[in-house]
Amino acid sequence: MASTGISPKEELAFRRGALDGKQMGPKEREEMIKAHLPPEPTSSSPSPSRSGSKQRKRRRSSQPKLKHGRVRAFLHFLIYQTISLIFSVFFRFRRAWRLSWYKMRAIMGHHHHTPEWIVSDVRNVERLPNHLSVILDYNEDDEDQGTAGVEGLLNDVCEIAAWSAAAGISFLSIYERKGVLKNYLPQTHAAIWKSLETYFGSRRRPTLTVKAPHMTSYSPPATPNSEPTENGASTARPHITVLLLSEHDGRDTLIDLTVTLAQMAQKGDVGINQIDSNLIDAELSDHVSTEPDLLILFSPTVVLKGYPPWQLRLTEIFHLPDNKGVNYQVFLQALQKYGKAEMRMGR
Repeated sequence: MASTGISPKEELAFRRGALDGKQMGPKEREEMIKAHLPPEPTSSSPSPSRSGSKQRKRRRSSQPKLKHGRVRAFLHFLIYQTISLIFSVFFRFRRAWRLSWYKMRAIMGHHHHTPEWIVSDVRNVERLPNHLSVILDYNEDDEDQGTAGVEGLLNDVCEIAAWSAAAGISFLSIYERKGVLKNYLPQTHAAIWKSLETYFGSRRRPTLTVKAPHMTSYSPPATPNSEPTENGASTARPHITVLLLSEHDGRDTLIDLTVTLAQMAQKGDVGINQIDSNLIDAELSDHVSTEPDLLILFSPTVVLKGYPPWQLRLTEIFHLPDNKGVNYQVFLQALQKYGKAEMRMGR
């Protein structure tokens, strides 16, 4: 009890009830302790009831602040929803306008399976790509677009091959992530061959080669390379090569080439100084393909989906926002934009 100010002597007397040999009564013990107790509260000190009323007043005064915070939160929510609604309406209107414009241009500028019309469309294009590449999707349940399954994918390939042949493009690579058409090289060749006949006729139909990396090319000698004219002279038929690519031709091919070059370097068949970008470029060109000059995406966004990365170092990439599905107008606008592009080659 030292912290209360009671001396050890008073503490001992309080406990034993005796001080200096004299017995202490309850009143005497109370008087001894009272000197060390705090003073009694006066009438000016707040009573418990008054303090409770003050707390209730504080709570009442804090209620307007809570209401003010709720109003502010509601205003923030209302502003957010309004801005979201405005942007949603804007983007939907813009998408609807673009789709309508694409449909109108497709109707007004349709080729009608006539190569002469396609030639007329690309006549003013300053430069055409030697190697054109496109990215297509294999859709299993897309009946509303008419491109479902292998049949829909093959129909898109046939249309693009006919457009390319009519425009004078001799090399076309088709990238489809899963590589479904690689298992149907003869059927793919037959379908493209029939589509070319629909466009050009049996006498002017270009010759065709369909191939895939690490696979034997399919080019049956069904037609001669030239056709006799009325004057007796022979005119050479154009030739188009269709290359089928998949995601395995990108990363896996780079890994295999790296392992092969490392083993050759360990055996001494090739020097370390000889392994450079030119050697890698030559090997990938032989085993996969050369770099395409133009890559066309028929999707609303630029998604390469595992396209072989080495082949895209200097490639011009084209797509139309909000477009979905293979469209001749996308093909034509891509050629027109490529013809106007300025190739700086890193300068």
